[in-house]
Amino acid sequence: MQVTETLSDGLKREFTVVVPADELGERLTQRLTSLKDEVRIKGFRPGKVPVNHLRKLYGRSAMAEIVQAMLSEVTVKTLEERGERAATPPDYDLPEDEAVTERILSGGADLAYTMSYEILPEVVLDDFKKVVVERPIVEIDEAEVETQLNQLAESGRTFDVKSGKAEDGDRVSVSYLGKIDGEPFDGGTDDNAAIRIGSGQFIPGFEEQLEGMAVGDEKTITVTFPDDYGAAHLAGKTANFDVSVKEVSKPGELVIDDNLAERLGLESIDKLREAIREQLRSQYDQATRMKVKRQILDQLDALHQFGLPPKMVQTEFDNIWRQISAEMAQNSRTFELEGTTEEAARDDYWKISERRVRLGLVLSEIGTKNAIEVREEEMQRALAAQLRQFPGSEQQVLEFYRKDPDAAAALRAPIFEEKVVDFLLELITISDKTVTREELLDDGEENEAPAA
Repeated sequence: MQVTETLSDGLKREFTVVVPADELGERLTQRLTSLKDEVRIKGFRPGKVPVNHLRKLYGRSAMAEIVQAMLSEVTVKTLEERGERAATPPDYDLPEDEAVTERILSGGADLAYTMSYEILPEVVLDDFKKVVVERPIVEIDEAEVETQLNQLAESGRTFDVKSGKAEDGDRVSVSYLGKIDGEPFDGGTDDNAAIRIGSGQFIPGFEEQLEGMAVGDEKTITVTFPDDYGAAHLAGKTANFDVSVKEVSKPGELVIDDNLAERLGLESIDKLREAIREQLRSQYDQATRMKVKRQILDQLDALHQFGLPPKMVQTEFDNIWRQISAEMAQNSRTFELEGTTEEAARDDYWKISERRVRLGLVLSEIGTKNAIEVREEEMQRALAAQLRQFPGSEQQVLEFYRKDPDAAAALRAPIFEEKVVDFLLELITISDKTVTREELLDDGEENEAPAA
């Protein structure tokens, strides 16, 4: 067997491989000899089938198996001898001429082909002490606890039917039919909608126009959907709603007491306040971790600049672009409506793909160098969480993860990533900074955490 390097350009490698017909023939003979004890052929005793007869029956298929095994064997041996790691599965340029292929499979010609692959770059880890992050901290404001408490109480507030005109804070039951350019539209009709005036839960400008209406009153309300409205086919459009009032109710007294807590499964109002504080703390801690993690990833990305395997980046980009395209089609969005162009969007997502691949390689190297592994029990917990999302289909989901290595890898990746972040948190420099709730929860940048 002869393997000759023909290209070494950056991370790209290419080789010509020649496997002599004699070597293939020897392997074929060995394979056919082993088949003597495996096959049962009428007219021959077990183990007594002549090799030449087996060659006629199974020679071509056996040689095809040998060629396939040779491809894998040559790849593994080449990588081991060169001390390289392939970034993606190799490409093989095999003979396409049927006559040549037939001669190879019949043992009458050398197997000559081209093998190419991209290697993983060498990742030299920088000093993690250079990573300096600011940890945003929010102190829980008791006023916010009371606000949350009031919202819980509000959800259980009673309403009493009243006569007269609707006022701010009242709940109005209406039927309506919405039209755009005189034509009804999907989702624009309801025969018994309960709308709280001043709640801000309906289309902007709609609730205010219900004020002053009484039972039996009819009115045409005109509103314009926001440009960022969730239903893309309605965004920015003006609609007319023919509204008829069926009932007007005034809010009852807002009651905050132990009964409220008991309805929510807690023994007292103090316990409810404590639960709200714990929920807020959990929410803030999660947001704090995401902010810190983003800073760590940004600095790791800046500290580690190296060539990336083009195919890995292309694969990551294709996955992102497929998801983006599907979401835009589902929501009837276009790049023009997003204030950009397809070319600019592709450029942005290509950069995101490069970042994800680079950080994935860096985090993987950190994990390897420091023996960070995802334990089986951690995978089982993650799998159990996935199963809970598909009640009634647990067995199918379980089989999916068992049979698909990529799915299992996708389950493992975020666990591994968080463990590496935990490891880094022990090494980097962190300073705390008190911020407002709004500052902490403001997601001014997209969270492009990599799949490690």
